[in-house]
Amino acid sequence: DLATALNDRGQVRYLRVEFAAAVRDFTAAIECQPGFEVPYYNRGLVRYRLGDFDEAMKDFRKVLELNPQFEDAALSLKQAVLDKEEKQKRGY
Repeated sequence: DLATALNDRGQVRYLRVEFAAAVRDFTAAIECQPGFEVPYYNRGLVRYRLGDFDEAMKDFRKVLELNPQFEDAALSLKQAVLDKEEKQKRGY
């Protein structure tokens, strides 16, 4: 379906380090199918990689709301929280 195709294209763009385009694709996939947790996770990964920990954490929390058994999202959320705290300690 369309949401899966957009998510897949977003992953290709992520691997090509085309982060803005990947985020657009993941967001479009979410808009097509709001209950599909995978594009939230993937968008969270891009946002995490860009250092946007607050938005990444929102995405990871949404994944866990939709699927509490999504272990990678739980681990990614924990890491984003730790990295945000470290960033704040260092003052940037």
